[in-house]
Amino acid sequence: MKTLGEQQRKFTRLVARLIDRIYAEGHEATFGEAWRTPEQAALNAKKGTGISNSLHMDRLAIDLNLFKDGKYLADTESHRRFGEWWERLDPDCRWGGRFKDGNHYSLTWGGRA
Repeated sequence: MKTLGEQQRKFTRLVARLIDRIYAEGHEATFGEAWRTPEQAALNAKKGTGISNSLHMDRLAIDLNLFKDGKYLADTESHRRFGEWWERLDPDCRWGGRFKDGNHYSLTWGGRA
């Protein structure tokens, strides 16, 4: 089993590939949330906008803001092609479009997806 540090470094490499793919297909991206404190995760869970054991706390999740021709694409469907590609990239890759969080890309860790 990999250590958390090994999984984080793997995640960084895979995110770089995802960003390259986004640009290769004529889109652009900016970073959304890539790290979350336990306090923020608890607050998000309380508000119903996240979970308390978020992979963002482990630096294994990122929210990407997607753009096409300068227009922000906030809907899950705009992320689908990249999310499905992400899922095929590695067995540990998970896309948030499967759970109503279309701009979320993560790696599994500790039984969490």
